[in-house]
Amino acid sequence: QVQLAESGGGLVQPGGSLRLSCAASGSSFRINRMGWYRQAPGKQRELVAVCTNDGSASYADSVRGRFTVSRDNAKNTVYLQMTSLIPEDAAVYYCYTHVFEYAPTRFREVWGQGTLVTVSS
Repeated sequence: QVQLAESGGGLVQPGGSLRLSCAASGSSFRINRMGWYRQAPGKQRELVAVCTNDGSASYADSVRGRFTVSRDNAKNTVYLQMTSLIPEDAAVYYCYTHVFEYAPTRFREVWGQGTLVTVSS
């Protein structure tokens, strides 16, 4: 089965930058989409950014222009470069991927365990 391993969360001051990474591992799978969601305390999980196989990316309005999502297909890895961070960006960030697995044959959504991003002075 496909598993996701995230890294890069931590404490950053307002206006600062942080880069999250997420690598997919497993056997016999093909990634369709890969990206990031986040969940702040008391709020629902929301889409941050997602990157498709053709390289196109979609962003939440609240992060567009500040965050950049990218993929390294050879490494099955997705990155989230976050700049100009504000306190409202503080949340647990979850890596997400939609994959096709060959054994057994199926589509599946896979979530990472989450990485905490704190924005505070």
